[in-house]
Amino acid sequence: MSSVVALVASYLLGAIPTSYLVAKHVAGIDLRQHGSNNLGATNLYRVLGWRYAIPVGIFDLLKGAVPVWIFGPMAGGGAWLPVLCGAMAVVGHVFSVFARFKGGKGVATGAGVVLAMAPWAFAVALVVWVVTVRLSGYVSLGSVLAAVVFPVAAYVLHPARRSTLWLNVALAALVIIMHRANIVRLLNGTESRFGRSASSTTAPPT
Repeated sequence: MSSVVALVASYLLGAIPTSYLVAKHVAGIDLRQHGSNNLGATNLYRVLGWRYAIPVGIFDLLKGAVPVWIFGPMAGGGAWLPVLCGAMAVVGHVFSVFARFKGGKGVATGAGVVLAMAPWAFAVALVVWVVTVRLSGYVSLGSVLAAVVFPVAAYVLHPARRSTLWLNVALAALVIIMHRANIVRLLNGTESRFGRSASSTTAPPT
C-alpha cells in the first residue's frame, strides 16, 4: 500500500456517515435536520437515545484507530504517516464526501486516533473529559479541554512520538475549531448542558 492510498483509504473510512446511516435506517430521518443538525454520536443520542449512540460512537472511534493501527504501518513512511492517516480519518468524519461534506465534530474519531498512537495521553484526555462533563454538564467544554490537554500529555508521556507533535497540535486544533460555535455559547451562557436544556429557551442546540 502506498502512502497516497493509505491517506485516501483513511479519509474514506472516516467519511462513513455512521450516525446518518443509522438514523436513516432506524427512524427514516435525516439527522442533519434534527437536534443540533450534527452527524455525531452526541446528536444521535439526543434524537434516538443511547441504544444507537453507543455503538455508533464505538464505530466512529474505530474509524480513527484503524488508520493508525493498520493503514499507516502497511504503507511505511515512518512515525508521521500513521498519525497523518488518523488526521485524514478525522477530516473525513468532519467533512464527509458521502454527506455533502458535512459530518460530526471529530471528537470520537479523534479519540480513536489518540488511543491508537498515544494510549497514555488518551487516558489523560479521557479523564479530563469525564471530570469536566461530570462537573459542568457541558460535553463541548469537556471535548475542548481534552483536545487542549492531549498534545501536552502526548509530548510528556510518549517521548518516542515527539516528532509528531505538530500533527497532534493540528488534530487538537481541528476539534477546537469545530466547537467554535459552542465556545461562543459557553461564553454567552447559552450552551446546552448534557441531557438538559440551556438556561435560555431560545438558545440554539449544541
